[in-house]
Amino acid sequence: MSNLWLVIRREYLTRVRRRSFILATLLTPIGLALFVVIANAVFSYENDDVKRIAVIDDGNLFNGALPDENGLYFRFVDQPLDELREHPEEDRDFSGILVVPEVVNPRNRNFRVQLFSDETLSIDAQSRIKRRVEDALREYKIEALEIDQNTLASLDTDVDISVRSLTATAEGESDDRSMAAAIGAGIGTVMGFLMYISVFVYGMMVMRSVMEEKTNRIVEVVISSVRPFTLLLGKIIGVGALGLTQVLAWMIMIPGLLFLVGLFFGLDAEPSQMPNSPDIDPEEMQSMVAKLAGGLTDLNWWLILPCFILYFLGGYFMYAALFAAVGSAMGDDMGESQTLTIPITIPVILAFYIMMAAIQNPNSSLAVWSSIFPLFAPIVMPARLAFDPPLWQVAISLVVVFLFAALMVWMASRIYRIGILNYGKKSSLKDMGRWITAKY
Repeated sequence: MSNLWLVIRREYLTRVRRRSFILATLLTPIGLALFVVIANAVFSYENDDVKRIAVIDDGNLFNGALPDENGLYFRFVDQPLDELREHPEEDRDFSGILVVPEVVNPRNRNFRVQLFSDETLSIDAQSRIKRRVEDALREYKIEALEIDQNTLASLDTDVDISVRSLTATAEGESDDRSMAAAIGAGIGTVMGFLMYISVFVYGMMVMRSVMEEKTNRIVEVVISSVRPFTLLLGKIIGVGALGLTQVLAWMIMIPGLLFLVGLFFGLDAEPSQMPNSPDIDPEEMQSMVAKLAGGLTDLNWWLILPCFILYFLGGYFMYAALFAAVGSAMGDDMGESQTLTIPITIPVILAFYIMMAAIQNPNSSLAVWSSIFPLFAPIVMPARLAFDPPLWQVAISLVVVFLFAALMVWMASRIYRIGILNYGKKSSLKDMGRWITAKY
């Protein structure tokens, strides 16, 4: 046990003091905060590209009034198209010409307007012009066909699906589950993605550690006083502790930095102040926020958080052991690891895509069986936890994951004890299988 502790301590302290680890821990939250600031600046950017459009309205569709909008300025003209096009380019006071023909049949569903311009109009500008013409056509058809506005408005009905629990709830307890699916999808996506990233990042870190020691021949000295199984287990635990340290640091730094960004850069602007955003009813927004808060409160956090940690540990030990086994089987060239890591990365990638399908339908057969299959469960089941899966499924999944993780650590140690001292050539999957059952 003392040797195991020494290996864990060495692995942890060696890496936690590295400049690369410190920079990654500090710069990742800062980079995220900068991304939020830049994204907010981009979405808040006001268009300074002014386009002046001359409008030829043959059928008086707009009644001589077309409001300007965000860099688009409209001016109605009585001159014919050919005369406007003959204007010298330097004398033109417009960027383009919009020709709106007369509406012949108000029941016609197809209507074509022409926009002439030597400049390339942005997709946004074209879509706004299209929307203005569509709105004007709608008003014209309503009037031409003598359709009552109130009758037309009554055809559109806002349906609000109120999802309630089938089981009776205690008095005063809310059973509104209208936001449950959206909240579950959001929480599930975040948790599954974190598991996906963690498995890759920290599993690869264990593999690089094994390969570095093998390449530098350091392991020959270490292995003389420490059993291979103890050395491998110490590496896995040490790097895992390093990963938890980094995650905890990010959990403290990221919310604080995002709060400061919102405080100093005013990211809490009203939705109506954002460009090209529709008007949002304050009461509707308040109701949505209340439902969201209630939905978050109703989640079984007592189950979600402990299970997430357990799946993180089980998934990490499982894949870290596999990556360590691959690292010990490498030759002198670190680039050779790509071939042997493919069988490990394929299940991880498949689990990520199954997780996305499980979020859409968390109780499907694919989601249920994938959350029990050990190679997929650490990524798929955390995504299902927000949807309240049956406890027996969670229990079976956890037991399977930890039993399989223990099996992977044992198999990896069998490969590690031989592969770590095998120099000069890259080993194959067949060699690794033979080492598992070898008696020496």
